[in-house]
Amino acid sequence: MKVVFVHGACVRDGSWWWHRTAALLEERGVASVAPALPSCGETGRSAGADGPGLPEDVAAVRQVLRDDDEPTVLVAHSYGGIVTAEAAAGFGSVRHVLLVSSYLPEVGQSLSEFGDGGPAPFLDVDPDAGTFGVRPELLVSTFLQDCDPDVQAQASQHLARQSVQVTHQPVGAAAWQQVPSTYLVCTKDQGTPPRLQREFARRAGSVVELDTGHHPFLSQPAAVRDLVLSL
Repeated sequence: MKVVFVHGACVRDGSWWWHRTAALLEERGVASVAPALPSCGETGRSAGADGPGLPEDVAAVRQVLRDDDEPTVLVAHSYGGIVTAEAAAGFGSVRHVLLVSSYLPEVGQSLSEFGDGGPAPFLDVDPDAGTFGVRPELLVSTFLQDCDPDVQAQASQHLARQSVQVTHQPVGAAAWQQVPSTYLVCTKDQGTPPRLQREFARRAGSVVELDTGHHPFLSQPAAVRDLVLSL
């Protein structure tokens, strides 16, 4: 088995965001990979109105899935659920999708159709540049309040401006309808309220809850490792 991690919005260096859980999986002989998402400027092209968007992110994940046909658990975080809905479609090697504080869009839905309808207070949108990002001063209190101080200190180095077009681009498939899925509700999440997560989770095959913030794979990596191994 291998694990493919798909990170959330407005960050880069996916391997860093997943590193605590990935290391524990490696100790159990499970390899993992965290593909770079072009819309976050991770592949050389600048993020922006004319830069890469959701289709390029989907293609990046699909390329990793094409590399071999080893049985795979795909773990998607937050915006990563939008990418995964389309990217995992049609791959028999994907045996399970784990969605962490994430989204399960129907075909034709976009990220902008989720949430409470207004711009999140922790985001900074630059309409002229066509990008959005996390306000650095709100990063820890919103997303990492239950993480170790060293993780909190390092996280700001792995933020990214992302092409705002990803919020409006619809998905062309809904893999969670064909692939077994589990939703991990993060009950102390200050970014995506638990009540919304539970609403999203109704579409998943099964639901698990953890008393964590938005990044349980950093704050409680052993619990996330055990959940992944159980799948």
